[in-house]
Parts: sequence; structure tokens; C-alpha cells
Amino acid sequence: MAVLNRNTFDGGQPDRRATRIEQVTEDLRGRIAAGEWAVGERIPTEPELADLLDTSRNTLREAVGALVHAGVVERRQGSGTYVLAVDEREVAIGGYFSSARRRDLLELREALDVTAAMLAARRRDDADIAVLNETLARRNALWGRTEAGSESERDAAVDADTELHRAVVAASHNELYLEFYDLLLPVLRQTIAEGTVGVDASYERQHTDLVRAVVAGDADRAARAAQEVLDCVRAGDG
Repeated sequence: MAVLNRNTFDGGQPDRRATRIEQVTEDLRGRIAAGEWAVGERIPTEPELADLLDTSRNTLREAVGALVHAGVVERRQGSGTYVLAVDEREVAIGGYFSSARRRDLLELREALDVTAAMLAARRRDDADIAVLNETLARRNALWGRTEAGSESERDAAVDADTELHRAVVAASHNELYLEFYDLLLPVLRQTIAEGTVGVDASYERQHTDLVRAVVAGDADRAARAAQEVLDCVRAGDG
């Protein structure tokens, strides 16, 4: 008895819609892997993607759903769809990190964030400085409210905080550091989102000192500032 391919239906004819969904899914997967949309970044809206990929919105919705199921992207109500990982291998590794103790994650971040801040102060370029200043301003504005408002506003604040820490690591120009940090981003974002979001947990001065030290090229001060940020997070947990 012949076994039908999963993309066939009556009479062994190919299910063209299923094939098209797979094509669009692989196109999206390839664009994410190529860095067109970085981890933590929102992908274009559904109408924009439908135009970009020359496909129907129904097909696109199915393709994005497949990537959501794989853990590569995440839909956030009222905010959009965000990249969680480059591929399923990162999802598996990220799952390992997500089961780790919070204390262990903070200690791992100390090893990464503090050293990356020192390297960033030594290696940052004009493009890094522009990203750091813009992200810091957006992050501080979102966190400078007494209470986070809607769920989408809370998500935006958490995203901005995550993006700032990633921007410091990116400014280190150590590709291995950044690749490893991207594996941590989903669980890092989760731990930030689980805490208090708003002015009481903003640590605005500490984050500002960190960016200013990196921009000024002061490696020792940048390391101290990065450590102070983590000390504040640890104290807040207690």
C-alpha cells in the first residue's frame, strides 16, 4: 500500500496550499537566520509581510503560526510578533536556560555583562554610540512611569530594557559573546517581565551610568556600572 506524502491529498495530487505554507515558512525562517530581524526584534506586520513575500494573509498566518509553534517567534497581543530565536536549536538551548535557577542566571550574567561592558567601552564605534543613546532614552522613558499601563506598554518597557543590555554586548564586538547572549535573551526577558516594571524598579541612574561609561570609553567605570545594575536586580529579588 502506497504511503501518501503529507503534502498530497486525493489521488496523490500535491496540496498546493500546504506546499506554499511550507515555502513561506522557510522564507521567514531563512530571513531570521540571516539576521534580517534580530532576536528580540519585532517582525513586520501581517500586511507588510504578505506584500514582502507575495502571499496571501491566510497563508502567511499559517506560516507564522508554524514558527510560533517551533518557538522561533512569539505573538504578543497588542504589540506584534517578535523573534525569540534564530532556529529550533536555540529554542532547545533556551529551554535549558529557562529551567535554571534565577541565582545561577544572575551569576552567569555577571560573567557576561561586566566583561562585555569593559570591552564595549574599548571598542564601541559611532554606530554603537547612536544605538546605545537612543535605546537608553527610550528605555528610561518607558520605565519612568509610576506604573506600567497596558500590557503592550509593559511589553514595550521590558523589550527596551532587554534591548539596552543586548546593545552593550553588541558594542563589545565579540561575536561569540553576542551569539551566546542571544541564547539567553528569551529567559532574560522573562525574568525582567516577572519582576516589577515601572519607576520603582527602573534603576535609571545605574543604566545611564553604564551607557555613559561605555560612550566615554572608560572600561573600568563601565564594568563597575554593569555590576551595580546587577547588584540592584539582585537586591530587588530579595
